[in-house]
Amino acid sequence: MVVVVQNVPTALKTKARLLRVLDGEVLAEPPIWLMRQAGRYLPEYRALRTQAGSFLDLCYTPELATEVTLQPIRRFGFDAAILFSDILVIPHALGRDVRFVEGEGPRLDPIDPAEIAQLSIDAVLDRLAPVLETVAAVRRELAPDKALIGFCGAPWTVATYMIAGKGTPDQAPSRLMAARDPEALDRLIDVLVRASIIYLIAQLRAGADAVQIFDSWSRVLSPKAFERWSAGPIARIIAGVRAEIPDARFIGFPKGADRGLLSFVETTGVNAVGVDWTVPLKTVRDEIAGRVAIQGNLDPMVLVAGGAELDTAIDEILESMRGARLIFNLGHGIVPQTPIAHVEQLIARIRG
Repeated sequence: MVVVVQNVPTALKTKARLLRVLDGEVLAEPPIWLMRQAGRYLPEYRALRTQAGSFLDLCYTPELATEVTLQPIRRFGFDAAILFSDILVIPHALGRDVRFVEGEGPRLDPIDPAEIAQLSIDAVLDRLAPVLETVAAVRRELAPDKALIGFCGAPWTVATYMIAGKGTPDQAPSRLMAARDPEALDRLIDVLVRASIIYLIAQLRAGADAVQIFDSWSRVLSPKAFERWSAGPIARIIAGVRAEIPDARFIGFPKGADRGLLSFVETTGVNAVGVDWTVPLKTVRDEIAGRVAIQGNLDPMVLVAGGAELDTAIDEILESMRGARLIFNLGHGIVPQTPIAHVEQLIARIRG
């Protein structure tokens, strides 16, 4: 049921606006947060990154990760903070070697089918305890009207990094395993589903108000493969978490899956679906806006450009989603070269 809010009751004034939209309300001014809002475009982040040493050390040091998570809230007043961490902490918690090479990104030792049987979820919570400590610390620091978003990577996307050892343009190594040895990929996906359920339940119990599941590589899958390797495992995660926390809120982000969004929503049971900038919002609205909230979908390069083009793009998103449940966001993560003034312009345009 969608409720259009005009006169807001006093009891709702401290409830985070993001959660109100996830719970069914239409707000005249949508809540705003940006993927990768804590990161390299902020000078205060770069200073802490230098202090921490390695990227994983930054993720696993609660006082530093808490500060990084809160930096964009202090500077911009976004409606939600998102936990500062990385999707690859799950394979790291499963005992795989994960490292981040400056200027190149994540590197893992590629897993072969025989090694999948050696993966164990027994130590996941112990190894991710510092991340959960960060969740609790951030929730203590956030005002009640700001939501805290936890997250994990979707099993397919995490598997692609584990199989290839890095990100590749079309994730051919993972698609090749899906074709040659689908049973092995099923086993890997199953381990990642179980680990993700444990991890997300712990995040929600530590203080996260909602969680997002990032499937950044779903776009390389055929429609049939998308159902098997992307939507199906995400549905299993959501069902597993809700078996323990029935009212858990989920945002799904299957990047590039515009032709399968309706099926994705029906299969997974998400409260909101994130869409990238290539997806026409009118199409999304016509197909699924009555079922879930829509999150997105400004092109990050338009934010870099700024100026009148940015204002126009924002206005078009707001107009196309008028009267529907919208969470304003980018169509993917904010990029390092984004001027801070353009983020301020975005917030002023939406809230003005």
